[in-house]
Amino acid sequence: MTDCSMCTKWNDDAELRIAELAHSYVLLNRDQFFPGYCFVFTKVHVTELFHLDREVRGAVVEEVNAVAAALFELYRPAKINYELLGNMVPHMHWHLVPRFADDPLWPRPIWSEPHEPVTLSPAAYAERIAAIAARLAAPA
Repeated sequence: MTDCSMCTKWNDDAELRIAELAHSYVLLNRDQFFPGYCFVFTKVHVTELFHLDREVRGAVVEEVNAVAAALFELYRPAKINYELLGNMVPHMHWHLVPRFADDPLWPRPIWSEPHEPVTLSPAAYAERIAAIAARLAAPA
């Protein structure tokens, strides 16, 4: 789909790439207000889980799970938030957000109030991406 920002995100945000999985892509969110905040989005343009056949649906959920486990191992948060909305960007994508009891919005949803985005240096983004990618590639 040509007018879908998620369909082009892998190329548009190449410097934030973490991993290409069998059915999805993983990118670091540019705003790192929540350290480790990632996107996992399907390679194919679909809007609902039921649009995927059973085998692919299961594989996508396992990929989301693998990314969440990698984030948990690296960051040791109190909780991982899994957001699958698609109201504003109708392309299946998860916001995987490590949450900590001392984060300013705990325990409320990440969108409960605006915050000033946290941007990192290119080296800091690269370091975070490499750490997540390495953990994702490590045997479970």
